[in-house]
Amino acid sequence: MVNWRIRKLVEIARSRLPFDELRTGKAAPKKESLFSDFFKSAIRIPKSAIFNFLAIFVIATYNKLIRLRNMVEEGWSGIDVQLKRRANLIPNLLETVKGYMGHERELLSKVTELRTQSMQAREVGEKARLEGHLSRSLANIFAVAEGYPDLKANQNFSELQTELSDLEEQIHMARRYYNGTVRNLNIQVESFPSNIVAGIFNFTKGEFFEIEDPAERAVPEVKF
Repeated sequence: MVNWRIRKLVEIARSRLPFDELRTGKAAPKKESLFSDFFKSAIRIPKSAIFNFLAIFVIATYNKLIRLRNMVEEGWSGIDVQLKRRANLIPNLLETVKGYMGHERELLSKVTELRTQSMQAREVGEKARLEGHLSRSLANIFAVAEGYPDLKANQNFSELQTELSDLEEQIHMARRYYNGTVRNLNIQVESFPSNIVAGIFNFTKGEFFEIEDPAERAVPEVKF
């Protein structure tokens, strides 16, 4: 018996056998890894539970995508309202200034043309491009009006200028809100695993309403 224990001590020293094997004389059971335990536990999960989990995930993700898409449509509606208000004011502005700015027919015609094209545009990107040109053309009219004292003294022109200026601010605020909703929708449409649900139900990315304004894109000059 003593000799057997001595032989076991030698074997442990060589192969690092578990101490239980020395005490009992039997091979110790092998311990399974954590991954193996987890895998076996997952196999024991009922199929109905897995199905319920997937169903809840799909329904929750679908409802979130619907909510985000509705917010995008709401944001676009806010922009559209302000653009229509501005479009309705432009004919009154042109009617007021044309009697004073007879030499600026080209500028006035350009404003009329851009207004018509913008009202007919259906794509967000195209409408944003035209509205950017329209905003700059209106700013040019007000800049040129500085050289016509009689026009500046016209009360109707002054009121239109103030109202259009306020509308520009409203359009800017509506654009920021809309672009924020588009960003949130696009994140869900592109991110995993919500992109799987988006693909199944044909959710697509929204398009940003970006007005190209050179003043906004200019790099500020820093002087020391």
